[in-house]
Amino acid sequence: MLAGMFYRKRFSDLTEQQVLALAISAEEDDARIYRDFAERLRADFPSSAAVYDGMAAEEDEHRARLIELHQTRFGEQIPLIRREHVAGFYSRRPVWLVEKLGLEEMREEAAQMERSAREFYLRAAKETQDAETRKLLGFLAAAEGAHIQAAEALGREHLSEDAKQQEDDEAHRQFVLTYVQPGLAGLMDGSVSTLAPIFAAAFATGDTWNTFLVGLAASIGAGISMGFTEAASDDGQISGRGSPVTRGVVTGVMTTLGGLGHALPYLIPHFWTATVLALVLVFVELWAIAWIQNKYMDTPFWRATLQIVVGGALVLAAGMLIGSA
Repeated sequence: MLAGMFYRKRFSDLTEQQVLALAISAEEDDARIYRDFAERLRADFPSSAAVYDGMAAEEDEHRARLIELHQTRFGEQIPLIRREHVAGFYSRRPVWLVEKLGLEEMREEAAQMERSAREFYLRAAKETQDAETRKLLGFLAAAEGAHIQAAEALGREHLSEDAKQQEDDEAHRQFVLTYVQPGLAGLMDGSVSTLAPIFAAAFATGDTWNTFLVGLAASIGAGISMGFTEAASDDGQISGRGSPVTRGVVTGVMTTLGGLGHALPYLIPHFWTATVLALVLVFVELWAIAWIQNKYMDTPFWRATLQIVVGGALVLAAGMLIGSA
């Protein structure tokens, strides 16, 4: 990595031919990114895939014009210069490393790609003192501006408001199925199922440290169990709920956090201070679960409150009664 830094050349030290070659390679990279976006979206979001197909075609056209300009001025041989060879040149996020890049993230990434390229060329054009180089950089900035306009035109052509709304709804549905639903199930299980053992241990022993250890064990055990259950129950192929590993991790983590929320106060050595704080946190947890159900699962708030708060209160009361027996 350090060795590569010493072989980078400053943009201000590039010749006009090298700047043109750099622009050609950048256009090729952008076209490949847009085609990758299109392939990722084609099955579920065909309208957006068509937009990125069109943007890739626009990048190919601009690259062809740049190559023609290079042939006219400098000949057929184009130097091999890429972004990583030039210090200060705008970079592209390695989107191919991101397994699940959402629809909105792709739109934002594409918009940023066009803006960063255009702004860079405009700044470079202002800094150069050579008239021919300034003209060349101005041409590149105009080309990137044309990309933005082309993207807007393609969006109007292929992505109507109804199609965009439909795709946004599908993306939201996928987010709920892959993250919200498993996370909510884990949070509910972790928060409710650990109430009885934690408060039973608290009132049976009156020892805050041992109560914390019971809560820690119950939370981690429940998290591992729920995580494996979620991952093994559905591979996501038929249900469309997404990666089982992702859902398993989300469920396991949220289950553990749900239990630890009211176990951590027992790190406080004073029994009643820890217990009162734990009860407050239980109340907050249960109301948060009801709010999430109402917001993301469209469950009426009164029904979510009845199911979670009342159910949690019954489990809590059972734990207290058993511990006090």
